[in-house]
Amino acid sequence: MALRVESLQRTLKPRRILSSWMPMGQDVQSQNVRRVLIDGIGVGIAAAAAPYLPVFLARLGADNFAVGLLTSMPALAGLIFAIPLGQFLARQKNIVPWYSRSRFFVILCYALTGLAPFLVPNQVVLGILLIWLFATVPQTIVNLGFTIVMGSVAGPEGRLYLMSRRWSTLGITTAIVVVFAGIALDRLPFPYNYQIVFIVLSLGGVLSFAFSSRIELPDQKMPPRPVERPSPLKNLKRLTEQLRGEPRFMRVISSQVVYRFGLAYAIPLFPLYYVRVLNASDEAIGLIVTVQGAVLLVAYYVWARVTKLRGVRFALLVTTLAVAFYPIILAFTTQIPAVIVLSGLAAIFAAGIDLIFFDIVVSSYPQQEAATFVGVQQETVYLVSFIAPFVATAVATAVSIPFSLVVAGLIRLAGFGMFVVFSRDESNLPNP
Repeated sequence: MALRVESLQRTLKPRRILSSWMPMGQDVQSQNVRRVLIDGIGVGIAAAAAPYLPVFLARLGADNFAVGLLTSMPALAGLIFAIPLGQFLARQKNIVPWYSRSRFFVILCYALTGLAPFLVPNQVVLGILLIWLFATVPQTIVNLGFTIVMGSVAGPEGRLYLMSRRWSTLGITTAIVVVFAGIALDRLPFPYNYQIVFIVLSLGGVLSFAFSSRIELPDQKMPPRPVERPSPLKNLKRLTEQLRGEPRFMRVISSQVVYRFGLAYAIPLFPLYYVRVLNASDEAIGLIVTVQGAVLLVAYYVWARVTKLRGVRFALLVTTLAVAFYPIILAFTTQIPAVIVLSGLAAIFAAGIDLIFFDIVVSSYPQQEAATFVGVQQETVYLVSFIAPFVATAVATAVSIPFSLVVAGLIRLAGFGMFVVFSRDESNLPNP
């Protein structure tokens, strides 16, 4: 045990990790880490607006379908564009500009959302949905680029360390900003309160772009140019052959589908539950998000260490089982203080899922073809993320929101069972 603890401490020392990540100078590595973390602060500021977006629609009178559509639209765009955009990014020498600019455009949509009541006063809900419809393509690029860029900055030995720091920084930033956003929303008249908050928080996109655009990575190895432009059928055949050649990647992706469906299923239900069942104020909703963010500050570091000490399988099973019970317990919780405590406990284990899923996926494909394989992985995520919210809101409308939350938990429990089987073969998991 003493040797394992010593090994853990050595592995987590920043300087040693930084020196082994990439074949670059240490100054460039250190600067990249700093840029990634400050980019996380900018994203964290803007992310404070995210939990209020579906709440804003609900308070504007949007029905359950419209709230579910807000969640499903990015998934539909990703379903259509993930693989083509992944192949497009694979042909770019440097993915960083595409990642940083796309992130900026997505965050800019919060400012446009704040302006929507002025621009389309008679069709505000439709106008907001159209804004976020146009955001779906750059959001798809962000999702693809994030995995590739962060995986390249961190390298195989530094993934857990870097992502725990980034997500902790992002989480605590969001937690602090959400407090003030909730106070402002409760103090100012509707809808100007939401408009002001969205416009102000979108300024985080400027900070994000200023630092993410300066991340320095080696140029990607360019695939050989084909003599003639291949047909879509040939492209599909080539992609199928690539996937067959990576059975571990296919096992990783298939193991996550059901659980991700359960995660996506609950996303539109939470704001609906807060607003229509609990009658929670904006300040109370902000406090829920704040507690979650404050917990994440510590939780990411905890799970990075637990994974090193106890192994990926232990962390995977504990976190997915705990988060599976969260929506079930929430469905029977009617007091705001209890909901706040429950959301904080759930956030502890959700942080572990973020880290472990990221690490398992990134370690499962050949790094020289990252863009293509990330495109395929995102395709599966988008598929379940498109279908699940529609099913969730349909069940909530037909039966009730609490009943639909219970269904979300049961789906996650089924996914947990798949992880039990998947993780028995240790070759499916990365080395801790």
